[in-house]
Amino acid sequence: MQVHKTNYQVNETPAFQVLTENQIEAIYYAALRVLYETGVRVYDKQGVEVAHSAGAIIEETNEDSSLIKIPHWAVEKALVTVPSKVAFAGFDRKHRMELYKNQIYFGGGSDTPFTLDPSTGKRRRTTYQDVKNIARLAQALPNLDFHMSLGITQDTAVSTYDRWQYLAMVEGTSKPINVTAVDAEGLGDILEMAHILVGGKEEWIKGPCFSIYIEPVSPLSHTREVVQKLLFAADNDIPCVYTPCPLAGATAPCTLAGLLVQALAESLFGIVVSQTRKPGAQIIIGGLMSNMDMKTANYTYGSPEMALMSAGYTDITKWLRVPMYETAGCSDSKIFDEQSVMEATINISTAALIGGNLIHDVGYLDSGLTSSMEQMVAADEIIDMVKRILRGIPVNDDTMALGVLESVGPGGHFLEHEHTFNRFKSEIWQPKLIDRHDWEGWTSAGSKRYGERVKERVQEILATETEPLFDEATHKELRRVCELADERHRGEELDIKMFG
Repeated sequence: MQVHKTNYQVNETPAFQVLTENQIEAIYYAALRVLYETGVRVYDKQGVEVAHSAGAIIEETNEDSSLIKIPHWAVEKALVTVPSKVAFAGFDRKHRMELYKNQIYFGGGSDTPFTLDPSTGKRRRTTYQDVKNIARLAQALPNLDFHMSLGITQDTAVSTYDRWQYLAMVEGTSKPINVTAVDAEGLGDILEMAHILVGGKEEWIKGPCFSIYIEPVSPLSHTREVVQKLLFAADNDIPCVYTPCPLAGATAPCTLAGLLVQALAESLFGIVVSQTRKPGAQIIIGGLMSNMDMKTANYTYGSPEMALMSAGYTDITKWLRVPMYETAGCSDSKIFDEQSVMEATINISTAALIGGNLIHDVGYLDSGLTSSMEQMVAADEIIDMVKRILRGIPVNDDTMALGVLESVGPGGHFLEHEHTFNRFKSEIWQPKLIDRHDWEGWTSAGSKRYGERVKERVQEILATETEPLFDEATHKELRRVCELADERHRGEELDIKMFG
């Protein structure tokens, strides 16, 4: 006879939380105070006007910027219209993401100036072909849900590299993409290319196929290019990732709570402007929040503080009901090695357990300056392993297996039991690259270290012939957008900014 319990609670998955609701509220109200009493500096006239129309107070205007102070009620009014879910898909509509509370998706980072050559292991400048190859790798890895370039195309026109970079990515993957853009004009060209891919503006409105990464300048500054891209994104139904990258001890307070207050104030400005411009505009906040290493003055991508602050900020965004841009799969190691895997394992586990939504920077090494295809492949398996942990331990009559224990009894074994046969594939995680042979089996397979197996997998994917993701006529149309941009900007020089 089955016994029915009352008040029986179940953990569907493991639970992880960094901040309590009281701590979140304290940080939120402190951020509101910063916005109203300290203010933010805005370097775009139109952005100032939009903020003013939302209720902001304009102070200290000079030739290129204004200090604006936003009252709490203007922020709270904007939060009413922010969508709690952001959705976008790949251009072929086969890969779709819905970002809302505790829905996790992993993908790469953007715009590294260097890459580790997958054949030689040497660090060199990133090329168009590298960006395409990295996209092909992302297409083949099942646990990477979206893609970012993981490199700057430095063998194309400098002023218009963003258009060529997008072309390289869509040649390699049909997964959703988080793009970077030089400015609003570059974003407009990328949008035109996306319209070509999906079949026009009407199809884009039904479901965007990229989001735009926009990074304000910490502390508390919003440049002309940043604000114009934000407004363009709101006007044209482009999901926007508005993501500060404060550095504890350098561009933000050294204390982790102080950094979270500043980052939230910077993100809330983006929410006020986007929602004032177009109520319901899709926006994602979060970003890369880390600390400066006080010995080297480097931005750290593998520190425990980075993982902790990202997790804490995720708690805040879930409380606000705004999708979160998380960070994981990255390391400060200069090469793919034990350190890079160790640091990636920690930040992937933390990001997944806390429930970050758009979890980026998988494949970053060297404090965000170098991309590694081996790191991507290793991270794909780490993510897969962590996803098994997230499934938790279901506890019910079937899984407790009392009947199976009775039938096998003391001294027996379960290997041939039907219960094992029916459940081992779903219950027990199986690695693809991690080795579980005994010593003799590992030796007979070539005594390969994990790094060797990962490198072979990278080369296998890149050597595999794949069908083009779109026809030649479409490719010509996309190239034409890039070429026209080159003609408009011929002779110009641009200081390429590093994006987080």
